[in-house]
Amino acid sequence: MKEIRKAACPLNCWDSCGFNVTVENDKVVKVEGDPSHPITKGKICGRGRMLETRTNSSQRLLHPLKKINGQFEQITWEHALDEIAAKLKEIKEHYGSTAVLHSHDYANNGILKNLDQRFFNCYGGVTELYGSLCWGSGIEAQKWDFGKAHSHGPEDITNSKHIIIWGRNVARTNMHFYEKLLEVKKKGAKIYVIDPIYNATAKIANQYISVKPGMDGLLAAAIIKEMLRLGLEDRQFIEQYTHGFPDLAALLEEISAEQLSEMTEVPHEIITQLAQVYADKPTATYMGLGLQRYTNGGNTIRFIDALVAISGNIGVAGGGANYANLQVGQSFVFDELTLPSRKQNHRQFSIMKQAEEVLAAVDPEIKMIIVTCGNPVTQVPDTSVVEKAFSSVDTLVVVEQYLTDTARLADYILPTSTAFEEEDIYYSSMYHHYVNYGPKLVSSPGEAKPDLWIWTELARRLGFGEDFEFSREEWHKMTFQSLEKKGVTLEQLKEQQTVELPVDTIPWQDYRFQTPTGKFEFTSLLGGPLKLAVPEESKWKNPMLAENYPYSLLTIHPLRSNHSQNYHLFPSEPKVKVEIASNIAEERSLQNGDFVRVWNERGEVKGYISVLVTAHPNTVNIDEGIWKKFGGSVNQLTSSRESDNGLGSTLYDCLVNLEKISLK
Repeated sequence: MKEIRKAACPLNCWDSCGFNVTVENDKVVKVEGDPSHPITKGKICGRGRMLETRTNSSQRLLHPLKKINGQFEQITWEHALDEIAAKLKEIKEHYGSTAVLHSHDYANNGILKNLDQRFFNCYGGVTELYGSLCWGSGIEAQKWDFGKAHSHGPEDITNSKHIIIWGRNVARTNMHFYEKLLEVKKKGAKIYVIDPIYNATAKIANQYISVKPGMDGLLAAAIIKEMLRLGLEDRQFIEQYTHGFPDLAALLEEISAEQLSEMTEVPHEIITQLAQVYADKPTATYMGLGLQRYTNGGNTIRFIDALVAISGNIGVAGGGANYANLQVGQSFVFDELTLPSRKQNHRQFSIMKQAEEVLAAVDPEIKMIIVTCGNPVTQVPDTSVVEKAFSSVDTLVVVEQYLTDTARLADYILPTSTAFEEEDIYYSSMYHHYVNYGPKLVSSPGEAKPDLWIWTELARRLGFGEDFEFSREEWHKMTFQSLEKKGVTLEQLKEQQTVELPVDTIPWQDYRFQTPTGKFEFTSLLGGPLKLAVPEESKWKNPMLAENYPYSLLTIHPLRSNHSQNYHLFPSEPKVKVEIASNIAEERSLQNGDFVRVWNERGEVKGYISVLVTAHPNTVNIDEGIWKKFGGSVNQLTSSRESDNGLGSTLYDCLVNLEKISLK
């Protein structure tokens, strides 16, 4: 008998959709949108629909595996957990608990996914990762500027006269915001898209502005400079509610408008127009996550924040420097869930440089890596070094659903359940502020187990099983303690499926910022003054490198896969698509379908040409996440350098060359 059940998307993306899932005979047979969800309103993307395939695929890992003489062999859970626990005991006794690295990312959401932290804290504290491949430098930048990274609620866009979509293809990554843009455009709002690629969002804009990759911060600086020249700045806001404006004004005197136009490759008349747009407020700015994936990434976001501040578009309806919305996740209590006080030892590696740090680690060396919620061999930059590092340790344990590039290197693979096979709570910290309930809908196939079961069993073997003796409802109640004081209960969420969290939908209306000065800080007391910084791999910073590798490589989010999660499930085998600006096609006599090699000093990728009709000159894009067996990760080309504030990746700060080759 078929039954339609409400559920929630577990993917850590902008939209955090509500689902209607059809279940028959203990099997998910269809995933559709929930029309009653206040934000997503029945529409979901292809990645969400793919969760049915992901749950039911015959490729799923159904039993624990151990690599013996180079081949995986099926073993029992008892065998796997006993051996892993014994190794953890031995490592702690002989080398200390930080000889274990926990490599973790966030492509899958869910409050109880944080219980891996509880396990490692109760174990005694391990080597953990800091920073983010995704949005880290921008988060840190907004903390320096505002004190926190907060965004306006989705409905506030109806108050905007002008909307700047800066480096964010919402048609691909944030479809419900795309729908909102269509709605407000009909009512008279003007939409401007700033991006190196003329994407699907640019097609609905009133105007598209092409910018050289990595120069977005300098474009914001140019607009500020022009606003000051024309006297369009909001003097009252600057004088009453900001700190360090004279430093910024002096910095802009060091560079001419002509230089900024030349470096950004944006005409001066467009810069003047954007200055007038920002002054004709309310003007909302919505930033993407790619424009800060450069060595100068923190300064990029800070300059855009500064532009929003100087134009007086902070704390007003229809305005905002909208990047992330950390107040959503901060609604929950996580310390009681993760028990950070139980750490006895602690060491951190950069998520970007985890491979190099594994290879260089001493006192202690890394003896074991445990991977959860991620596929680092595909997703972490500089793939060849990552493969070397993850192959070098005595024991690699991967908690997974499929035989990913990372899982193939493992000594033990522990098969885990999908979102429809376990109960959890989901939210997005990037766009809207509603939390969704995801009930358990079907049984896990084979011997696949929830992550929580795995941590509980390992904890029992290691002597701290009592720290995991809670039901899923009890775990969730822990995180709802602060919300219950504000009238939002777990019971309410389960009954309604989706509830609105108590957040400020127009942040900073009181102009009380959470910085050391209590003001918006152009010069941060935490991070210092703004800098006219450029990408490390650019003709402005490294002219010889740029001469050998003349093209800027972007590695944007794929359309049908949440990072590397779905490529193996596509109906047709995926191929590496190398998208190039038309000037490259003309210079290299390339046509659609030509087979090319793209390379730099770190590695090479081969794929098939697709000429972009409109893209900034000398720009190349290869979607991220593709598996080795389908052509190889684009991260064979990317650098593991950190952003200027140390907390973000530099995945887009990447120069390459390319040439046509013959198919073999």
